[in-house]
Amino acid sequence: MWEIYRIGLSLGLGIAIGLLLCGLLAPRRALVFAVAAVAAAAGFGVGWAIGGWHEAIAGAAGGGLATLVAGPVTARTLEGGGTRSGTAVLFFASALVFAGVAFVPFLGYLEVAAVPALAARARRRRPDRYAGLRTLARD
Repeated sequence: MWEIYRIGLSLGLGIAIGLLLCGLLAPRRALVFAVAAVAAAAGFGVGWAIGGWHEAIAGAAGGGLATLVAGPVTARTLEGGGTRSGTAVLFFASALVFAGVAFVPFLGYLEVAAVPALAARARRRRPDRYAGLRTLARD
């Protein structure tokens, strides 16, 4: 039972690391895979410190998954007019929440489903581009 808790903890902390790095570095679409590799390596290190290789693999998977899912959300936020500092603060706050939730038994596993679900929800809520006055200029 203790092993299952540590794997879930490593998974949740890896997700928090991925979100934190994604918010701080705010990668372009081309650099998402590089940031995901760094987040996976950091998650691997945290997982190894918590336990053994099971925890290390879970931490690496969480870090990589969170960065790959949150990277496009970060890029769209910046393209839509968000500032880098504001985006970093919001992702830092969400990383703290995910890290805190990871310490609750079995909720680290639920975070794996929550991160892609939240990203999919953000994609659906994306507003359409407004043409503005360019449509009037064609007359």
